[in-house]
Amino acid sequence: MKILALVIFVFLLVGCSTAGPFVTGISSDGRGNLIVQKGYAEFNYFVGVLGNKEAGESTIKVIPAEKIDK
Repeated sequence: MKILALVIFVFLLVGCSTAGPFVTGISSDGRGNLIVQKGYAEFNYFVGVLGNKEAGESTIKVIPAEKIDK
């Protein structure tokens, strides 16, 4: 009985597969910077559902072409 409970517990731990992070959106913040939104793709083996999880966002400072020394 303990072995069966252990096997079920292990299957519950490995029942999901996650890939990523992937870029889900890019936008401007209005001040010359880019906001990059990221997310993960997740597949649940037990119920056969493909979903997504939010991974957060990052801000990238964009340097204007006039400011770059040549």
